[in-house]
Amino acid sequence: MKDRLEGLIRVKGGEHGWGIVAVEVTPGRVRLLDEPYSKNSPSCVAGRFKGFISRHLRAEFAHLRSSLPALWSRSCFVATVGVVSAETVRRSIETRYEWAAMGGGRA
Repeated sequence: MKDRLEGLIRVKGGEHGWGIVAVEVTPGRVRLLDEPYSKNSPSCVAGRFKGFISRHLRAEFAHLRSSLPALWSRSCFVATVGVVSAETVRRSIETRYEWAAMGGGRA
């Protein structure tokens, strides 16, 4: 499922020309660093990803249609990168569990 979800994220990003810099899929959470066009608001980009992925997964896995009222929660956290570089955020996403294993924070 994780690979399928990452694949859908890359497909949707490719449709809009959004560069996918880093993706982390864990139970209950998806972290994504992308480079959308400046005309797209962060909340719009998040909504497009969530809607696209929900439609595809519900079509592919019938049990998701009947067992869950919604695939995603209505909320999400969206932020822009400005003070720190995109490279710093990408490294943070990719090494999140390495830091937790060393006692450097929560995973």
